[in-house]
Amino acid sequence: MRNEHSHGRRVASWQEHHGWSAANSLRRLASRPLGSLLTIAVMGLALALPLAFYLLLGNVQRLGDALGQSQDISVFMQPGQGAQQAQLLATQLGGRAEVASVHVKSPQQGMDELARMQGFSGALKTLDDNPLPYVLQVQPRADVSADDVDRLVADVRTMRSVDMVQDSGTWRQRLDALLGVGNRVVLILASLLALAALLVVGNTVRVDIASRSEEIGVLLLVGASASFVRRPYLYAGIWYGLFSGLLAAGLAILIEFALAGPVARLSQTYDGKLQVGGLPLWLLVAVPIAAAALGWIGARLVSAWQLRKAV
Repeated sequence: MRNEHSHGRRVASWQEHHGWSAANSLRRLASRPLGSLLTIAVMGLALALPLAFYLLLGNVQRLGDALGQSQDISVFMQPGQGAQQAQLLATQLGGRAEVASVHVKSPQQGMDELARMQGFSGALKTLDDNPLPYVLQVQPRADVSADDVDRLVADVRTMRSVDMVQDSGTWRQRLDALLGVGNRVVLILASLLALAALLVVGNTVRVDIASRSEEIGVLLLVGASASFVRRPYLYAGIWYGLFSGLLAAGLAILIEFALAGPVARLSQTYDGKLQVGGLPLWLLVAVPIAAAALGWIGARLVSAWQLRKAV
């Protein structure tokens, strides 16, 4: 019974010191507002940069979706080829394993599309006849590889009744490759800036410990444990990280609002298909938590090293 009571007192004392350390470290930050704000601002800006790049890449991805994500292949038949030849070629292509569907577009349908485009309606009225050929819109299956699509395009180009083949999926493959590079750059940038934030916290805590070296020496002499001494500094690192993460998330939201107007005007040129996308909620919540963890790690490493020097 006595052991249980003693254990309960130790737990209560441990909890009380954690609460005191959290509150005391927050008061220390508030006692030097300029220095604390500068540290938080530097860390917040560093963490906001990869969020801004991630937001930019996400909207470039949506732009690609608005322009057309599918790898449509436009097959232009030779002049003089009629509806029967176009239908025969469509049947032949539709029977290939890598083709999902084939849509035949007549010259009149192509002329109607041009008429709806701004600046072409007046010029089309001067034409005596329709110069447009039949066009086959070939949609490859979603599970085929890029190499299979390239072989399909090469085969279609060799067919007699085909005049030209336009593979609209090539630009999409290039865009996806560029986005892959961009995502890797964002990951590397986020890692480097996270390391920078960790070093900023570590240096701030190091300076704070050095300025209170005499007080720490007295605590160690009277028997205070290393974990007891460094606990307020660990909470200081958590506060630095948490506030900088909140600042980074707030800056990311401001960037979203700043992009909303220009993207809305751009979307109008694509019939409203392009919509600005913001950062997901889980990421905005995770950033302050991850930043607080970074602050704790930086403070933990530096405080352990400083206390070993003081012992």
